[in-house]
Amino acid sequence: MNITTFLFLLMSFAVLTSTVTEAVKKFLEEQHIRYASNIVVLIIALILGCGGTILYYTGSGIPFTPLNIIYIPLMGLANWLGAMVGYDKVKQAIEQLH
Repeated sequence: MNITTFLFLLMSFAVLTSTVTEAVKKFLEEQHIRYASNIVVLIIALILGCGGTILYYTGSGIPFTPLNIIYIPLMGLANWLGAMVGYDKVKQAIEQLH
């Protein structure tokens, strides 16, 4: 995967993650369920980032080599950080994980 493809996928996944997160948060608020928004973003970002990368590999005929398999969770984490937008949100998320 070259840098252009990586950045395109990351941008696409971050936009999709933000959209899905807002929908999930709205649903949870309507159900009066308490939640940590950063954890919700983490879960959605990992699902969309990892799943999207797997779909990209499959659709493009890229083999699942050990290096490409390592890239899958890294894309999920990069997607999470990209969707968080800003240092304060990343700092808040790290604090919530403890």
